[in-house]
Amino acid sequence: MIDTVDTTTPRRKAVILVSCCLSLLIVSMDATIVNVAIPSIRTDLGATSAQMQWVVDVYTLVLASLLMLSGATGDRFGRRRVFQIGLTIFAVGSLACSLAPTIDTLIAARLLQGIGGSMLNPVALSIISQIFVGRVERARALGVWGGVVGISMAMGPIVGGLLIESIGWRSVFWINLPICAAAIVLTAVFVPESKSATMRNIDPVGQALAVLFLFGVVYTLIEGPGLGWTNPRVVAVAVLAAVAFGAFLHYESRRPDPFLDLRFFRSVPFTAATVSAVSAFAAWGAFLFMMSLYLQGQRGFSAMHTGLIYLPIAIGALLFSPLSGRLVGRFGARPSLVAAGVLISAAATMLTFLTAATPVWQMLVVFAVFGVGFSMVNAPITNAAVSGMPLDRAGAASAVTSTSRQVGVSIGVALCGSVAGVAMATLGADIAAAARPMWFICVVLGLGILGLGLYATSSRGVRSAERLAPLISGEAARLEGAHAR
Repeated sequence: MIDTVDTTTPRRKAVILVSCCLSLLIVSMDATIVNVAIPSIRTDLGATSAQMQWVVDVYTLVLASLLMLSGATGDRFGRRRVFQIGLTIFAVGSLACSLAPTIDTLIAARLLQGIGGSMLNPVALSIISQIFVGRVERARALGVWGGVVGISMAMGPIVGGLLIESIGWRSVFWINLPICAAAIVLTAVFVPESKSATMRNIDPVGQALAVLFLFGVVYTLIEGPGLGWTNPRVVAVAVLAAVAFGAFLHYESRRPDPFLDLRFFRSVPFTAATVSAVSAFAAWGAFLFMMSLYLQGQRGFSAMHTGLIYLPIAIGALLFSPLSGRLVGRFGARPSLVAAGVLISAAATMLTFLTAATPVWQMLVVFAVFGVGFSMVNAPITNAAVSGMPLDRAGAASAVTSTSRQVGVSIGVALCGSVAGVAMATLGADIAAAARPMWFICVVLGLGILGLGLYATSSRGVRSAERLAPLISGEAARLEGAHAR
């Protein structure tokens, strides 16, 4: 049975939003903060290049693989309960990372962090969707949520650089502990428990196929550049992922009560939001990965200086993410998506002119343009992901967008290895020149966001969502009646 939230006061709603955003802060920050710590970790623990890659990649891999399962689990067993379990696991994983005596222990602890993190964002977004039911107030809440996405991912390198310089690399994991503790307390006191109204079955087969597909795709993209695209292991995993995807489509399309209703993708805005999330975060993942190598490897900046160069991204996110949320609430998704696509493409174009002697002020301009563009994209794609969906399936719907973000980051990092792998493995190589093809790819990704934004908000795109709404609503009513009987 679902808890009623109509009597929730504005103050309590604000506290609930803060609780959910705290989880987003640590999960998103941990996706970026470790990049700045890589040189220090390698020196302290004597890690190889492959081991350091897994320190970064295992976190994203586990997140991408388990987000959809976690969202559906929250719908079934209680969103607050799953959220609190996720916070606890994430805190334990963070503590284990900070105490890791060897690189293998650190990798295992990062995997544990990913498990806990997968339970946080989709469930938190589902909680927000349950609490903020009005169109305008939901858009504003999602604007705050989108702002935290941009700020946390941009602040990761800055906070990481300052902590590494002043305390050491282990401190980048300590920062999660008080945030997790605060979120656990606030959630226990203020967040009402809620579950799916229809109490659908968990659908273990469909969820297992989805996890297998996502794991296979991300593994292939991560390992392909290093092992070689024709490596038997890479080929086998890719084939397994393709088979799992085909089986998933076949099974879910015939199941009367799937955990992911494929009909959602008949909505052009929902599909465009999913593809835009992949595109935007692929560009972000590539940007963060390549620029960290360029700034520390080729230019010789310290961790703190590298983090400070990312400051324009944080400022852009702080100012423009809330603005994007307000624009979505007042004018719809088109202005924000158009701005995001144009600015990401412009920043990527400027990066194609990057050299080993580019002045710092020019880099700051590029970072600012990219930061504004990236911050504008989160609110419209998040809003589209949950708008028009059955309220009780918000966890599964929001997990699609969260998964798309992580898959996008993995694609971006994998593409970096594909186009600049030799330079990344060679000491003293010209990273700026080697990364140029990657920036051209990011230009295309930005233009794709622009095109999808225009098409999804066209009359044809809006009609597709309108046609889907009664279909989903009627099915939800039928299922609720069947379960009631």
